[in-house]
Amino acid sequence: MTTIKYDNKRLTELLLRSWSLTDTKLSSLAEHLDWVQRLNDETKVVLKRTSLSECGDWYYDVDVGEVRNSSGTFFKITGIREFLNDKVFIEQPIILQQEIGFIGFLCKEIDGELYFLVQAKIEPGNVNKIQLSPTIQATRSNFEQKHGGRQPQYLEYFAKANDDSVLYDQIQSEQSSRFYGKRNRNIIVMTQEDIQTSDGFRFLTLGQLKALMDVDNLVNMDARTVISCLPYDAQAVSELASIFTDKAFYNSLAHSNKCELKRVIRLLNDKKMYSNRSKALVKLDSLKEWHLDDSEVHGSNKAFKVGFFEIEIEGREVTRWHQPLFEAIGMATLGLFTTVIDEERKFLVKLTEEVGCFDEVELGPTIQIESNHYFDTGNVVESLFERLYKNDKHILHNVILSEEGGRFYHEQNRNVIIDVEAQDLETLDIPDDYIWVSFQTLNQLVKFNNILNLQLRNLLSLLRI
Repeated sequence: MTTIKYDNKRLTELLLRSWSLTDTKLSSLAEHLDWVQRLNDETKVVLKRTSLSECGDWYYDVDVGEVRNSSGTFFKITGIREFLNDKVFIEQPIILQQEIGFIGFLCKEIDGELYFLVQAKIEPGNVNKIQLSPTIQATRSNFEQKHGGRQPQYLEYFAKANDDSVLYDQIQSEQSSRFYGKRNRNIIVMTQEDIQTSDGFRFLTLGQLKALMDVDNLVNMDARTVISCLPYDAQAVSELASIFTDKAFYNSLAHSNKCELKRVIRLLNDKKMYSNRSKALVKLDSLKEWHLDDSEVHGSNKAFKVGFFEIEIEGREVTRWHQPLFEAIGMATLGLFTTVIDEERKFLVKLTEEVGCFDEVELGPTIQIESNHYFDTGNVVESLFERLYKNDKHILHNVILSEEGGRFYHEQNRNVIIDVEAQDLETLDIPDDYIWVSFQTLNQLVKFNNILNLQLRNLLSLLRI
């Protein structure tokens, strides 16, 4: 496989220039929107609710207490209990899928600018059929063809990538409130080969992808998480100030802060070391506040339920199948505070524990509230967020975006980034589980696995320069 090696300065310059470009000689945003609309009009998707007893080869295994597929190669749904100081704190259904899949972008320099190969992909749970996805988005079962489907396109670029071609390669967490310890391989690969693209793939700049994130439910969760992992060398950024329109954001990316980095690591390690939480997988039908019947798994006043579906989608590796999907009830709120401190843009992140978290705790966004929960009026950060949001003050981004449609049915979250003014923070006594950090610190931390949670990574992907 032909590769080209870029030094840090050239790579960072290409990434930042791509971030700044929304219309190019190759394509415009309007053309990409027309492309998605045409594919939506041409593609047949049929999704029917069914019962567990009629859900293909899915069944409830009473011996182990799981909803599972007879082949054993897909995923399973079981129960989980979390204990705080030896008392039940949370109990709910959770997805077991230990295999690690690929989610990755293939990148190419075209006419001196960097482009990302984007896929127009339909997942069964998508609210609007097609969403813009990474070049590859496949579980290990998919690309090993255990379900009898075709191999994903461009798999060889990721499976056979060499050191010089890889921009990023790390295993990152998925939604830890729904998955138990689930992780996927986020990977970005450069090529200089001629890429033959079908009608379902197009090259977009980073700026075009980010601009399209302003459209509700258009850029999918997997694309957003991979984009958030792009590496930016601080020293190289410091020579490229002219690309930025936000000087404070430039400072946030160009300046490394080792003390800040050490503090974040120490806080995370303290939280893990002194945790009084424990968890256990249990039979699904043993959950006291949940009910398993032939139509669904459900409970009173819960953020989600589990339904069973018959699915038919044109153009997929497998075109017809059955499966369960987790179905959100209402809409969660994900929010991120940003402010300027000493001429540097900072972001307020929170030490976040979730029931399925692989490593106990991760950095999450400022706000991460399920649809059946409310803002905590006793929490000064949540109270400020609620007030600013309701008054529509200083909002940089406010967009509805979907969770991954392969496991979740029509699950949408409201994603909000608010630029907080200094006067709003002067008297704010921020709790110990929050910390202000720069973008460069977050960019350093995302080089490692299981530090930034999925919700935080997705919000960071929305940022503009």
